Amino acid sequence: MKLKTLLTAILLMLPPALAGAADITGVPKIREGDQIQIGNSRIRLGGVDAPSTDQLCLNTHGERWTCGVAARDELIKHAGGKSWTCHTRTTDRRGRIVAHCEVDGEDIQKWLVASGWALAYARFSHDYDAEEKAAREAKAGMWQGAFIAPWDWRARNKKTTILGAAKPPENASTILLASASGSVAPSPDCTIKGNVNRSGECIYHQPTSRWYAKIEMKISKGTRWFCSVDEAEAAGCRETRR
Repeated sequence: MKLKTLLTAILLMLPPALAGAADITGVPKIREGDQIQIGNSRIRLGGVDAPSTDQLCLNTHGERWTCGVAARDELIKHAGGKSWTCHTRTTDRRGRIVAHCEVDGEDIQKWLVASGWALAYARFSHDYDAEEKAAREAKAGMWQGAFIAPWDWRARNKKTTILGAAKPPENASTILLASASGSVAPSPDCTIKGNVNRSGECIYHQPTSRWYAKIEMKISKGTRWFCSVDEAEAAGCRETRR
């Protein structure tokens, strides 16, 4: 094989870099604290890591708190309905575009970390270390209570470090290591049930569904709660046909 052909083959095997791609602009659908969609483009906010919507934290009273839902909702309140400009950088292994996004000239990632709704993703970037330090000292967002870093929560175990300002109660680990995908709905606004059928399809059931009451919510069965139909469909689920 000629050297030029070999180099071409190697380049085709590498993940596509999008540094020179055009910016993506528009009003996004905010899926999670660090994940949005503009048109058909699924975008992961680079340099930060926010809790997923089924992650649990503890509030200042040591009570179970759906901090992932709170992070998403705070971002919606702050910048939802506005036009975003996202500067593409690369793609991740899930096919999402990793980007740096701005709204009216404001660095959205910086706002998320400074407000305590995301952490600086030091594994990939140190751009927001100062904002995280300030948020921790101010007990902003998640820092007001107790929580597990999002990257640790995705691979959590009994030795996982607990962060935050609140002194966690004795049962903190049990609560924080659990998931809002368990038997109890994470909030009164998140009552759509999702489960996986025998064919491996994700199906969602609204409270008016015929089978809603019969769906047993167990993490071991791959069930999870959704806060809206859009959220369920964004996760790849379809509505039950019965």
